[in-house]
Amino acid sequence: MKKIIALILALVMALSLVACGSTGSSSSVAGNSQSNAGSEAGSEGGEALESIKVGMVTDTGGVNDKSFNQTSWEGLQALNAEYPNIEVNYLESKTDADYQSNIETFMDEGYDLIICVGYMLADATREAAEANPDQKFAIIDDATIDLPNVACLMFSQAEASYLVGIVAGMMTETDTVGYVQGMVSDSMNQFGCGFIAGVKAANENATVLQYNANSFGDPAAGGTAAKDMITKGADVIFHAAGGTGNGVIETCSTEGIYAIGVDTDQSSLAPNTVITSAMKRVDTASQDISLAVLNGTFTPGVHLYSLENGGVDLAPTRDLLPEEVIAAVEDAKTKIIAGEITVPSTPEELGGGLFTLAEEAA
Repeated sequence: MKKIIALILALVMALSLVACGSTGSSSSVAGNSQSNAGSEAGSEGGEALESIKVGMVTDTGGVNDKSFNQTSWEGLQALNAEYPNIEVNYLESKTDADYQSNIETFMDEGYDLIICVGYMLADATREAAEANPDQKFAIIDDATIDLPNVACLMFSQAEASYLVGIVAGMMTETDTVGYVQGMVSDSMNQFGCGFIAGVKAANENATVLQYNANSFGDPAAGGTAAKDMITKGADVIFHAAGGTGNGVIETCSTEGIYAIGVDTDQSSLAPNTVITSAMKRVDTASQDISLAVLNGTFTPGVHLYSLENGGVDLAPTRDLLPEEVIAAVEDAKTKIIAGEITVPSTPEELGGGLFTLAEEAA
């Protein structure tokens, strides 16, 4: 009888050790300082993983657009440097037809998260997500996909555009500024509406010339639009046009007027020309959603990045800006965060027929 009891006790102890060992291994996250938070939320947001693969699909602007796509990719590269257990890769889309095939390539290769850069990938992302409910996706600048495996990374880009609008309104000497947009869409219109509102808040006498390039990857079109605006008196031009905007900046540099960049700090492209940029932290958003997948805390739906949480802002390079301009921007930023200024993000909210994109380059 004593031998039987001893055997039973030994069996119970062995089973207890196995159970403890299993709990410990499932909650560990290699190289991740947030492993405790990730494992605690893992039962709700998914399982915390030892390592993941993150694939990024660009829009037609390409990974070296010096703007939107490049900033997203640089964010993922920086994440990989800090977390070697997060493998990152990208596929470029030369045309719209490449979106679906690039997504399928990453799925075939077993990527844990696929980040689609830009609202132009919305249809391809939605189709793939619906057909593959176990595959996690994130899309930047689109909030139309309401699926349990898609995170929509959105930005209050009108707020950042309002700030650079104040800069343009105060810096212009001709009371004429320009705005070049890559495409017409609700998301892209936020840039123009915020910019015009900021310009008018700083300089009610200013005129804002507007042009739609209908492309994020056509620097020549951007340059042509900028040159036309300059002939009409513009001495400050803001672009929200991805790679097309590189032509805007180059022409502004050649013609000796100021340019305002977008998405990232573009002052390095023309240090004496780019006075500021409307920054949109797509790098941070890409990092956040990747870490969420690693930690098991991925959540679908809209993730909003704003002035209040540091998701958008004026670029840190301000060497060409007078102190009074910087002070005006900081004052506006404080009031936006406090709710004292409501920045329009649609033509209807802007009012007065100011947002038209009617100007066309000659």
